[in-house]
Amino acid sequence: MTNLIARRTVVRIVNRGRHPLPEYATGHSAGVDLRANLDAPVVMAPGKSALIPTGLFLELPEGTEAQVRPRSGLAFKHGITVLNSPGTIDADYRGEVGVLLINHGDRPFTVNDGERVAQLVVARYIRVSFEESPDLRASERGTGGFGHTGTH
Repeated sequence: MTNLIARRTVVRIVNRGRHPLPEYATGHSAGVDLRANLDAPVVMAPGKSALIPTGLFLELPEGTEAQVRPRSGLAFKHGITVLNSPGTIDADYRGEVGVLLINHGDRPFTVNDGERVAQLVVARYIRVSFEESPDLRASERGTGGFGHTGTH
């Protein structure tokens, strides 16, 4: 565990909200919870979406992105999920982190100030260059996709 702590990357954050900085819930959590920073509750009717502010502003290290992901409990219990899941926050973005929620449930859902509405996962990525080619090398899978391996 000591090696993992020593290798953590620092992300600069400005908190203009009313809530504490995000924290990992357990020693093996991949993401931190994002909380709604609201002056008044937001009621989301079924089928409707809303942009929920967090009051947080990030400065991510070059070569990383922050992914905004749904919370499984909200999805399972209420049909609430992140509309553009995962939402990507690029390393050069300096605006407020917002969470675009949608209500796929059958009842209105109220988002209250301080409620945990999404998870944030910071991940490394690689940038690539594309080289046009007249064909691709063969693979075992080939062109099979969208359920080609069956359901059992």
